[in-house]
Amino acid sequence: MKNFLTFMFLSPEIATDDYVGFTFFVGCMAMMAASAFFFFSMSSFDKKWKTSILVSGLITFIAAVHYWYMRDYWYDYGNSPTFFRYVDWILTVPLMCVEFYLILKVAGAKKSLMWRLIFLSVIMLVTGYFGEAVYRDQAWLWGLVSGIAYFVIVYDIWLGRAKKLAQEAGGAVLSAHKTLCWFVLVGWAIYPIGYMAGTPGWYDGIFGGLAMDVVYNIGDAINKIGFGLVVYNLAVTASSKENVLT
Repeated sequence: MKNFLTFMFLSPEIATDDYVGFTFFVGCMAMMAASAFFFFSMSSFDKKWKTSILVSGLITFIAAVHYWYMRDYWYDYGNSPTFFRYVDWILTVPLMCVEFYLILKVAGAKKSLMWRLIFLSVIMLVTGYFGEAVYRDQAWLWGLVSGIAYFVIVYDIWLGRAKKLAQEAGGAVLSAHKTLCWFVLVGWAIYPIGYMAGTPGWYDGIFGGLAMDVVYNIGDAINKIGFGLVVYNLAVTASSKENVLT
C-alpha cells in the first residue's frame, strides 16, 4: 500500500521550462477532476441521460490514467509517448463518437450511425499511428488518409444524417449537437497540427518548430473535458424542462 501511495502522489521534479511535462501533469489532473465531477453527478439524472454522463466520465478517466503513464514516460526517457497516446485515443475518440449517437437517440438515431462514426474514427487513428510511428518516411501519405477519414466524420455530423436527426430533435439537443460539431471541426483540427509538428514532410517549415506533445496535450484537455461539459449541460437543460412539464 505504501508503494502504491508513493507512485500515485510523489512526482519527479519538473524543470521550470519543461512545458511538455507541465502540460502532461496539468492535463492528467484536469481530466481526473472532470471524471470525478461527471461520475458524482450521474445520480442527478434519470436513466435516459445517465449513460451519456457515464461515457463522458469514462473518456476523461481513461485519458487521465494514460496521461499519468505518459507523464512518467516523458520524465524517464525524454521522448514522446506515442504508443500510449494512440492507445488512449483508440479508446476515447470512438467513445466521443458514441456521444453523438446517445444524444440523438431521442430523434431516432440508429446504431448504424454510431458504428459508422466509430469505424471512421478507428481508420483515422490507425493510419495516423502508422504515419507517426511506423512509416515515418511516408507520414504525409498516412496523414492524408487519416485526414480523409476525419473529413468524412465532419461531413456526417455537419451535413449528413446526424445533422438531420439533430434538427428533428430541435431545442437543447440541436444546440448541443452544434457545439459538439464545432469541437470536432475546430478542436480536433489541433491534432493534425501536432501530427505535422512531429513528423517529416513538406510542412516542416510551417510546423517544425512547434512542440508536438504540448499541442496534443492542450488539444486533449480542451476536447475531452469540453465534450463532457456539453453533454452535461444538455442533460441539465433537458432534465429541467422535463421536470417543469411534469
